[in-house]
Amino acid sequence: MRYKPLGHTGLYVSEICLGTMTFGEGDDPMSQLMGATGMAGAQKIVDTAIDAGVNFFDTANGYSAGRSEEMLGKALGARRQDVVVATKVYFPAGTGMNDLGVSRVAIYREVERSLKRLGTDYIDLYQVHSFDPTTPLEETLSALDDLIRAGKVRYIGVSNFTAWQMAKANGIAERLGLEPFCSVQAYYSLAGRELEREILPAALDLGMGTMIWSPLAGGFLTGKFTRENEGEGRRVNFDFPPVDKERGYAIVDVLSDIATAHERASVARVALAWLLHQEGVTSVIIGGRKIEQIEDNLLACDLELSGDELARIDEVSRLAPEYPGWFPPLERGTDMAEMIKDIS
Repeated sequence: MRYKPLGHTGLYVSEICLGTMTFGEGDDPMSQLMGATGMAGAQKIVDTAIDAGVNFFDTANGYSAGRSEEMLGKALGARRQDVVVATKVYFPAGTGMNDLGVSRVAIYREVERSLKRLGTDYIDLYQVHSFDPTTPLEETLSALDDLIRAGKVRYIGVSNFTAWQMAKANGIAERLGLEPFCSVQAYYSLAGRELEREILPAALDLGMGTMIWSPLAGGFLTGKFTRENEGEGRRVNFDFPPVDKERGYAIVDVLSDIATAHERASVARVALAWLLHQEGVTSVIIGGRKIEQIEDNLLACDLELSGDELARIDEVSRLAPEYPGWFPPLERGTDMAEMIKDIS
């Protein structure tokens, strides 16, 4: 297991992060949809991750109505001091008018609830789960800064923000002398490389770490889904994140060939290894209901892809340029007449 600093902080996290969205019990709809991993299963998954060198764990107040946080806290037990715990705030815990979002009221209320459920007196990384257009960023940042000063939170991050939202937030933080966001959690996979257009370059420019969610595109890149077989598992009932199926099948074909070349490697392992080779990726979030899935995903750390293999994967999965990305770069001394000739 390798470890990287989380953005421009002195906090080092494992390049594999264990996501706990599948942790949950009872009749909660999200818990049932994600697999409802019980306490015994959650304990085994957490133990396996720690044994493999994982020191980074991600959850949210909205996962299984808070049950995910409770189970993670119990599974970590006395080891909590040795790991980095990340959770999130934004989605509603109830139906009240002030239960959604990241107002000062919501943040103060939800951080106390998360601390209690996790069984800890501080949160290493507290993340805004989604952009809240109804609350000024100044209010959100000020409230989060208060939590850091009170010792309840160590670092703050965002999730599912656009590049301009990240830049605006950290610009406001700098102007007001508040703690800036140090990380962004976002969707990125071979079947969904949109992050490369603006969010990843912005994160690199702003010095923010990245946490990648759904690196296997909701199970599509496990090898279970092919043109001949629609597979099984959560994606059958919850087709998310959206995937261009024909393009996705072509990607899986290439991954399968490369997996075969690496003895006993799985398609999922190759897909995860590709992400770990990408500039700007700090930590890739894995998760699942079965311990075999977790064990296989963890082996991606040891899978080295050759330059030719990376090129093959890039060729089949790269995005078509979008404006202004297709606009030709200019260098000093450029002959405009020649450039126009080349374009035409």
